[in-house]
Amino acid sequence: MPISSKLKASLTRTSWIRKMFEEGARLKKIHGSANVFDFSIGNPNLEPPTSFHHTLKQLLDTDQPCQHAYMPNVGYADVRQSVADYISKEQGIHLDADDLVMTCGAAGALNVIFKAILNPGDQVICPSPYFVEYGFYVDNHCGILKPIPTTDDFFLDIDAIEKAIEPNTKAILINSPNNPTGQVYSQSHIETLSQCLERKSAEIGQPIYLISDEPYRKIAFDQIEIPGILSNYENSIVCTSYSKDLSIPGERIGHLAVHPKAEDRSDLMQALAMANRILGFVNANALMQRAVGCMQGEHIDAGIYQQKRDLLCNGLKNAGYKFTVPKGAFYLFPKSPVGDDVIFVNALQKENILGVPGSGFGCPGHFRLSFCVADDTIVRAMPGFEKVIKQF
Repeated sequence: MPISSKLKASLTRTSWIRKMFEEGARLKKIHGSANVFDFSIGNPNLEPPTSFHHTLKQLLDTDQPCQHAYMPNVGYADVRQSVADYISKEQGIHLDADDLVMTCGAAGALNVIFKAILNPGDQVICPSPYFVEYGFYVDNHCGILKPIPTTDDFFLDIDAIEKAIEPNTKAILINSPNNPTGQVYSQSHIETLSQCLERKSAEIGQPIYLISDEPYRKIAFDQIEIPGILSNYENSIVCTSYSKDLSIPGERIGHLAVHPKAEDRSDLMQALAMANRILGFVNANALMQRAVGCMQGEHIDAGIYQQKRDLLCNGLKNAGYKFTVPKGAFYLFPKSPVGDDVIFVNALQKENILGVPGSGFGCPGHFRLSFCVADDTIVRAMPGFEKVIKQF
């Protein structure tokens, strides 16, 4: 066999998101891009803030030596301090540069974290539905992802999480605002989860990390508050990217932040720094680090996505679809009118509408629609949505 058996097996369960994205490319060649309604991938359709381009130009025009040289594994100290100052306000706890690692996006941050904390066979609990890549990230570092279903409206089932914790449980991984549901976990949910983890950590005799993946933190609707994880639980790590809030997913820039009172923090920070190097990421991009260091607090207008949410939700509600209205991110996760979500998504595809089966997120019976698309795409897709639901 020319490739590893492990990767061969992974290819058979590869991401539904990518499958549908590739199917969209095929359909666009046949019908033309304007006639294919692609809700399959969360690729921001807003341009970055104009300040992003101005910042890049200013950085490029600055005559400063060693702008493209190697740097510390954890990133530039001044950039990390700039980020720390901002997220200290956001998270409600004081951080400094030494609590942060600049990473190649949130995906890089999660892989760095799992490389640093997991022993073979360690368990990572994750509420389901969940972003499909989480399973691969945990498996990359010989861990086991254990999905635990959420409630009917996609909130944390903390009793179920507590029952699932075992002596080999190393971390709980949450994502809020959530992909694929758009749900946001409230302050009371986070407080209750934190109390649970404190009890169970004491019971099993080792800390259980709470890892929060927050790339959609700035995309929240209806003035909802996103609680700070670090201010609620000491053994916590928050990671994010600037892909969504600055609309720069192709630049692969993000960071992770560790609670300053995390157990064995010194060893943990050294492990994270080493993991950032030996995984081959080495450093987050130098120019992008400097750019985001200058742009803390700036982001796209989430109100535009809220308008798209309302346009899609109103149209689908009138057509008869059932769903929980998302509080953030840019995804809707309706119930499939038929038990087999793959069959339903295939029926939508015949109307040139591309969604992703909920099975791909560990939640059969639903499907995901990404509404970071042109308003015209939403409006023109509605007759197809109405036609398909009537078939079932």
